[in-house]
Amino acid sequence: MDTTLIVDDILRLAKERDALILAHNYQCDEIQDIAEITGDSLALSIAAAETEKKVIVFCGVHFMAESAAILAPDKTVLLPNKDAGCPMADMVTPAALQKMRDQYPGVPVVAYVNTSAATKALSDICCTSANAVKVVASLPDDEVILIPDRNLGQYIASHVDKVCHLWEGCCPIHDQLLSEQVVACKEEHPNAICMAHPECPPAVLEVADQILSTGGMLEFARTSSHKSFIIATERGILCQLRKDNPDKEFIFPEYEFICEDMKRTTLEDLRSCLQNMEPQVSVAEEIRVPAHRSLERMLAIPRD
Repeated sequence: MDTTLIVDDILRLAKERDALILAHNYQCDEIQDIAEITGDSLALSIAAAETEKKVIVFCGVHFMAESAAILAPDKTVLLPNKDAGCPMADMVTPAALQKMRDQYPGVPVVAYVNTSAATKALSDICCTSANAVKVVASLPDDEVILIPDRNLGQYIASHVDKVCHLWEGCCPIHDQLLSEQVVACKEEHPNAICMAHPECPPAVLEVADQILSTGGMLEFARTSSHKSFIIATERGILCQLRKDNPDKEFIFPEYEFICEDMKRTTLEDLRSCLQNMEPQVSVAEEIRVPAHRSLERMLAIPRD
């Protein structure tokens, strides 16, 4: 396979289609290398909302492409690999969420962006791992329902003075990391700073030095005077970490930390979707409007 020819085709097609290529930090290196913008969920949501281009190609998973379609209904949104989903997003459904809302009447629902459009539509406001605490703190209510990640929920609950009702969901990739694996890595690399994603279990967060979103990890590594870092999140982040910090060392615990869904998208998928303008992701208007309200409420909160 001549990747140079494929890359040339992708760049040509993107220009012809007036397409913006977005890639999440967990995508394969070659996808991140060709994207116009890489970032975490919050950064990419903002880019999707603000772009003037006609086409958004979202190299990520389905809920991310849905979010782009919600925020930019006048754009064509493409998801290069239609099978790229998110197990955590599948752990909450509108029907099940409605039962929880009935159990706690009047309590607002804060939905992690890792949810379907239909679930966002039944929620009151969205959050990402980068702004979750700020979003929950901004609400005047004394109680909140946090969906679907119990680990992120527990992290939020430890930082706000509110009663937090947690959904029993998780990211299977982050949730299986053991604190013992992190401790062993820290013992082997005593000068390294450990950065952990809040989707990790509480026991892991307790032994981490910094708890950060993927975007937060990238920023911390860029600005820190430390030269060695232990990374407790999906290995795709290593691509940007190395680009930004060629003189620094990045270490992972003895744990696979690979999201198969994030790694489904290939250069061939990306070329094919630009050639054929498929698969397209759209959201029915009766779902898009309330889901848009939840996302817009999040984006309206001032960013640091």
